[in-house]
Amino acid sequence: MATYDNLPIYHASYTLLLELFRFTREFTREYKYTLGESIKKETVEMITHIYEANSDKIGRFAHIQSARKNVEVIRLFVRLLRDLRQVTLEKFVTLNQSIETVSKQLLAWQKSATPSGSQTPAG
Repeated sequence: MATYDNLPIYHASYTLLLELFRFTREFTREYKYTLGESIKKETVEMITHIYEANSDKIGRFAHIQSARKNVEVIRLFVRLLRDLRQVTLEKFVTLNQSIETVSKQLLAWQKSATPSGSQTPAG
């Protein structure tokens, strides 16, 4: 088992975590303590699930699935922030590229961790 900090998914998700933490400092007060805190919480949960997936072979699939759900919530929050004009188009694109990188890596990991005889849920 590779240590979690050597996994490419860990590096990609940690980079996203840092980007989002730095980014939320720029929000207006109204959104900093609502959406800002929510997006940080989701991102921390996501990276925690990645750590747990790496250390729990039996529950790996469930942890990866939970991390993928976190990614989709983060994606939704970022889109909402764009619609509320809290993020420039350039930053929106950059964040979505990072989110997509994490999402693709989680999907690949989930496919490789699929329990035998099970089908990977669409999503």
